[in-house]
Amino acid sequence: MSHPNILVDSKDGVVSIEISRREKKNAITSDMYRAMSAALSRARDDSHVRVVLLRGQEDMFTAGNDLADFLQRKVGDPSAAIPFLHLIAAFEKPIVAAVAGNAVGIGTTMLLHCDLVYAADNARFQLPFVNLALCPEGGSSLLLPRVAGYQRAAELLMLGEPFGAATAREAGFVNRVLAPGALMAAAMEAAQKLAARPAGSLAVTKALLKRPPDRSAIEAIDEEVIFFGDLVAAPAAKEIFAAFLEKRSPDPSKLHDKQ
Repeated sequence: MSHPNILVDSKDGVVSIEISRREKKNAITSDMYRAMSAALSRARDDSHVRVVLLRGQEDMFTAGNDLADFLQRKVGDPSAAIPFLHLIAAFEKPIVAAVAGNAVGIGTTMLLHCDLVYAADNARFQLPFVNLALCPEGGSSLLLPRVAGYQRAAELLMLGEPFGAATAREAGFVNRVLAPGALMAAAMEAAQKLAARPAGSLAVTKALLKRPPDRSAIEAIDEEVIFFGDLVAAPAAKEIFAAFLEKRSPDPSKLHDKQ
């Protein structure tokens, strides 16, 4: 399903999903959420897709929910944002985000589900839910305290004030801050690097990282060793080991078979 405001492009194992509704500051409507969900579902099910890149433009990510569209929903009507959030929260493949300009509301909370987040130094984040007489969404009441600590999360969620890329990086959900002109290239470079990594190994690593944080170190060790044993006997690891011993580059076609 194509949508004029959700631009999807696929190349070399990377699917780029671009929010493009500049006349409305990239505010997201229900139809746009459905289009992004459809793109993510296709990327999830396509074995040739190994990484997803979420992006806006060099001066604009998203102003969040389109309020006019939001207010048209009747109480009790299902939100099209929920399936989208469920998809990115449970997505097994790496997700890279490139953020510039305003990232308001869900424009910030969706980043907490991404694996790598690159921000331009013109990025402005905001979690304005309390200011709108609402409460946190997108899992942010759970995830933001995990990465930022309780007091920093409380400041960002309770005061709801805008903050810059440096603060977002200090809070733990932005990996790198770059000049706007360098943002998209850096994010795509990271996505391409991930796409070149062994797919099964990446999937297991992401799944382990997403496990509940309250497990013990012993539980983590025991869980890791099971996956490690499976991966070390799989074709990708065998090819990498053989290439090392034979002093050659690994055959990329042997790195992305199902483990």
